[in-house]
Amino acid sequence: MKRTVLIVDDHVGFRASARRVLEAGGYSVIAEAADGTSGVTAAAESRPDLALVDVQLPDFDGFEVTRRLLESREAPEIVLISSHERADFGSLVDTSGARGFVSKADLSTAALEALLR
Repeated sequence: MKRTVLIVDDHVGFRASARRVLEAGGYSVIAEAADGTSGVTAAAESRPDLALVDVQLPDFDGFEVTRRLLESREAPEIVLISSHERADFGSLVDTSGARGFVSKADLSTAALEALLR
């Protein structure tokens, strides 16, 4: 069964690239959102298995999106993404409740599967 994905990122070009990478790897991208508010709404409406959440969003950050998503009984697994490196966020990734972090440059289905095992 294909894993369903929500991509939350404010860059339309990155969302398109991520969709191509994920769908080529057997994932099904069922929703996209350009900010945290619409990401939380999209997750509630589409109920994905996985949410890729950019750390830097225009309304509130990916850590807050993660917190809000995890409040749901049907919360998706969450992987934080950023154009910055994980080290730039210190312990915030570890304490966020997300399954992990992948830099945008390293996004691949293999990198996701390593976190989701």
